[in-house]
Amino acid sequence: MMASSDSALKEYQHPLMQQYWTRLDTGFPQVGEIFEEAMAEALLVIDRPDLDAYLDAASLIGKLGRGVEPMLVFIEEWPSVVDAVGKEALTPVLDCVKAMQKSPNGKAITPFLQTLAAVSRRLQSAAQLQHYLDITLDLMRRTSGSIHGHHTTFPSPGLPFFFEQAPRVLDLLAVGGMRNWVEYGIRNYNHHPERQEEYFALKLADSRAVLQRERRGTLFADVERQLDLYLRAVWQDGDQLVPYSTAFDELRKPIPYYDKLGLRIPDVFEDAGQISGIDRYRAVLAHMVGHRRWGTAQIADNWSPFQRMAVEFFEDCRIETLLCREYPGLRRIFLALHPKPVEGACNPETTSCLRHRLAMLSRALIDPDHGYGDADLNHFVGRFHALLEAGSSNTTEIANLALSYVAKTRRQSDQLATVYFDDTVIEYRDDNRHMWKFIEDSDDEEFFDEPDKKLAKESEVIGLPPRHYPEWDYNTKTYRPDWASVYEALHPSGNPADIDKLLLKHAALAKQLKRLLDLLKPQDKVRIRYQEEGSELDLDVALRALIDFKGGATPDPRINMSHRTDGRNIAVMLLVDQSQSLHQKVGAGETAQSILELSQEAVSLLAWAIDRLGDPLAIAGFHSNTRHEVRYQHIKGFSERWDDTVKARVAAMDAGYSTRMGAALRHAGHYLAARKADKRILLVLTDGEPADIDVTDPEHLRADTKKAVEELDTKGITTFCLSLDPKADEYVREIFGNRFRVLDRIERLPEQLPMLYLALTK
Repeated sequence: MMASSDSALKEYQHPLMQQYWTRLDTGFPQVGEIFEEAMAEALLVIDRPDLDAYLDAASLIGKLGRGVEPMLVFIEEWPSVVDAVGKEALTPVLDCVKAMQKSPNGKAITPFLQTLAAVSRRLQSAAQLQHYLDITLDLMRRTSGSIHGHHTTFPSPGLPFFFEQAPRVLDLLAVGGMRNWVEYGIRNYNHHPERQEEYFALKLADSRAVLQRERRGTLFADVERQLDLYLRAVWQDGDQLVPYSTAFDELRKPIPYYDKLGLRIPDVFEDAGQISGIDRYRAVLAHMVGHRRWGTAQIADNWSPFQRMAVEFFEDCRIETLLCREYPGLRRIFLALHPKPVEGACNPETTSCLRHRLAMLSRALIDPDHGYGDADLNHFVGRFHALLEAGSSNTTEIANLALSYVAKTRRQSDQLATVYFDDTVIEYRDDNRHMWKFIEDSDDEEFFDEPDKKLAKESEVIGLPPRHYPEWDYNTKTYRPDWASVYEALHPSGNPADIDKLLLKHAALAKQLKRLLDLLKPQDKVRIRYQEEGSELDLDVALRALIDFKGGATPDPRINMSHRTDGRNIAVMLLVDQSQSLHQKVGAGETAQSILELSQEAVSLLAWAIDRLGDPLAIAGFHSNTRHEVRYQHIKGFSERWDDTVKARVAAMDAGYSTRMGAALRHAGHYLAARKADKRILLVLTDGEPADIDVTDPEHLRADTKKAVEELDTKGITTFCLSLDPKADEYVREIFGNRFRVLDRIERLPEQLPMLYLALTK
């Protein structure tokens, strides 16, 4: 039931929003309910010229006759797909939808669209997504029923289950591994519909076995965050990492490279001997970063392909030598991955040995123990290291040295069509496309005046790469995979003297807390008496035993004693809600304070008290601006003392945006679960219920937060909520069970928060 004229019934005040609504051309009232929020999200990632294509695609999907759900899913999910793989994915995705619509597989369109964003985030490039779509279409065509191979008569049994499991499978496999897993299912269960469903739902033992078998090497998806942090911490480079598939290019094996869009690396690396897959990734990234840092492009119009090849080999070795000077541990990885050609293995009478000679030279330039006896090779190895030892080497000087090498060592046989390739491919090196520029690329005179531009980003790296968390959907009783993106950073700093003033204001309360803390503070040693074996003699018991022995009675043999440490083994995380509502005032007149100011006082007193007690405490704040931006800010780490550095962060606490609590709880739990403690407590300080601007159903985030609390319970983490919302009784028990307290008099927060901590940890 849909008439395009119904779209006119919806009116928007903003003319541009009304124009978008008119172009969407739908009569589904459910779409109108989410349209403004969806467009606000789309405008963040989709350029204005591309919005028409987005709306036209949504309109097309809405007119397929499959109801409102596919259209709703596409409108909500497509911005995430664009953010992950780019706008160019729209046409192939629509082609895939049309193919399913023309076949009996139309019901699979909705699960396809529902998981498309999660799949895209794992693949992270349009080329990888195209491979996934090819796998999808192949599965659909080969498992749908047919008569004489011409007309399909029933849908593919396994296709909907394949879509449901696709994010999970891509968590474990590269795209090539997924293709092999799907191929096994088609080949073995094409004529068994029920078994095919179970196979693609990962319920069959052989389905899981094939999945495990294909999980070879180190997947980029598993180590993306580690590699991103490695780039930022070691090389101060925050450029985007873009994986490409190594499974589909059969004619030419892809090679790493970088351009203005990011660093292109394989989606999987297998271990190479003693070198792990992640170390292979590190070698590739280090090599490319070295080129970005120390290399300059050369004009190559007058150089032959052989000359350019020699320049590339020499420049690669110069970069690696500089890298090893900065981080000597890289030499072991480079040498283990670099082939060592056998001297004399190539016959120059029948074969072009240019690559073989250059590979030998490359090995000799980075390996002092190369053992080659060729005179020309050793001559240029000496010149190379002399140039680098002078400290003034650059790409131009190395290029001149390479051209000299070619001039001295060229042979007539280098022109032969048969080329010797054994032990000449160095897989961790990129394809060096960045090294060359050609005059014919530009007729602009300014081209010759432009200074060399660094491809690396100059902007300061702020924060850490996002961590994605699922979110519980209480309607479907399932998780929305990778739904919330949590960005963590160190909290900005302010003036620590402001916190000292707050503590001075509460001097009387601090004295009261000090008396309590002195009673709670654990003793270092406690005696354990009456031990047959112990660290020392218990004199009182020993004398009594001696008297018994002299008197003819049987003495007590437990005359020793030992000691144990009577320490508190507790780890506590304080998670502070920093949403916009903290700016509300409490009280009246000149004494009125904002909830934020009271929170600063309470956090300061708590941190001061716990520092005296000696318990490990971490403090973090959070707020959110839709599921795409949950901000998590570290205020105090477990190992940090209560000093001016931490005080400065507390002094700079501010409030804004919304309260997506479930994602923040999961992220805090990630750190707290790593602590080795007998008791781990996550204390939440909030002034309102979970909410965010992209969620209209208030029950959704409540249910997700409740689910997050249950997840933390299974990890041995006790979650307790101190709520400052007078209406919290309506929902806080539903989320936290009996582990909560509602503070009716918010002005007593500085007093109550430390007291609550002492009660929880006694």
